[in-house]
Amino acid sequence: MRKVEPLGRRFFWVKKTGNIVAQRQEMAEGIESTKEEDFEVYIELKGYDPDAIEMTTFAPGQYAEDFRQAKSWRFDPETGQIVFSYYSDPNDPAPEQPKYQRPLTEQIEELKQAVAELTMLMTATPTT
Repeated sequence: MRKVEPLGRRFFWVKKTGNIVAQRQEMAEGIESTKEEDFEVYIELKGYDPDAIEMTTFAPGQYAEDFRQAKSWRFDPETGQIVFSYYSDPNDPAPEQPKYQRPLTEQIEELKQAVAELTMLMTATPTT
């Protein structure tokens, strides 16, 4: 028996391009479905070969800040990871094409870790 639980965002994207063709928003409660069940329900998936579509489901709250801050997102077809395009400089007279990058939340965590490691090295190194 499947249980009712919080559900995270779910994306269906084209494996070759990374373009998202259907998605589910977070839900406070629901019963998780399978890819096959979703192909029966989502109108956006009609006409697609299920083998050409990848399904990615995130944990509830995962990348919440990135989704709030980004203007768009897609999947990198080479890595299968989500990438985000964030808002550019509002004073830029000629906005460029979206630049996709790894989630800023991941980048910030890596920087925090690097700073912590450097701080430990600096405090552990004796000065002469």
